[in-house]
Amino acid sequence: MMMNRETEQAETVVHINRVAKVVKGGKNFSFSAVVVAGDGEGMVGYGTGKAREVPPAIQKASEQARRYMVRIPMVGGTVPHLVWGRWGGTRVLLRPASPGTGVIAGGGVRAVMESAGIQDVLTKIVGSRNPFNVVRATFDALGQLMTAEQVQRLRGVSFGNEGPAESASPAVAEEAPETSTDADVPEAVAATEVVADAEEANAEVTGDEVVAEAKAEEGGAS
Repeated sequence: MMMNRETEQAETVVHINRVAKVVKGGKNFSFSAVVVAGDGEGMVGYGTGKAREVPPAIQKASEQARRYMVRIPMVGGTVPHLVWGRWGGTRVLLRPASPGTGVIAGGGVRAVMESAGIQDVLTKIVGSRNPFNVVRATFDALGQLMTAEQVQRLRGVSFGNEGPAESASPAVAEEAPETSTDADVPEAVAATEVVADAEEANAEVTGDEVVAEAKAEEGGAS
């Protein structure tokens, strides 16, 4: 790992591959390099470069890595959740780890994790261990990471105590007493009958009083 003084970013040469092309009169050698760059605070990128010499190939890869850096989500120095990344015949597993575990990784995966600033993580490479594919599969896994806040905004829900389901229950509880059930019908009918009986009794008493007053007036007139 080397530090770029201009950008203050750590750069790691993951792999340098030599390719020989057989031509008339001999062989032409060329080199391809893959470089990972990051600031150690969540920004990381990778690049590849080809040239007839090693230094130009590394320089091309470094420029590409710095140009296409991405920010990855982290929670307490580790990844938010388990995730699989895939590229070609390579699969890479990233699993969250407790503080103090360290970076349990190798090859290109370790270079990406350290450049990004991840301190605790468990990783596993399944399938092809081609360095180029391993780095690409690792970035595919990092691109799938999401924090809990990002999931809430994406789905439009809240994981707190004031969720939509909980806020709707008091409204249902308040509206419930307003509805009537079949058990309340007999009580209402009974109350109506009592009121009707009382009105009939009052009517009978009033009629008797009118008759008595009429007789008393007739007796006084005679």
